[in-house]
Amino acid sequence: MKDEYDFSKGVRGPLIPPQPGTTRVTLRLDDEVLDWFRAQVQAACGGDYQRLINAALRDHITGAERLEEMLRRVVREEIEAAERRRASPAAEDA
Repeated sequence: MKDEYDFSKGVRGPLIPPQPGTTRVTLRLDDEVLDWFRAQVQAACGGDYQRLINAALRDHITGAERLEEMLRRVVREEIEAAERRRASPAAEDA
């Protein structure tokens, strides 16, 4: 070991720069949730649990839009069915 080290050309910050389009955040998760994601990565023979969490959040966001579309379709179908029943009450009695 040297007696002195020269840090005059040293650079502060992470050794590996973050990927463009990503932001570092501090996020508190329940232990059970984090354990589940880590177990999923372990079962898949490795990987990055943070990417898995990001993928799950992205799926939830796009899934929420799909859920809204599905609810609208179901409501439309139910309204149409109710209108058909109202238009032909004899069909229900048969």
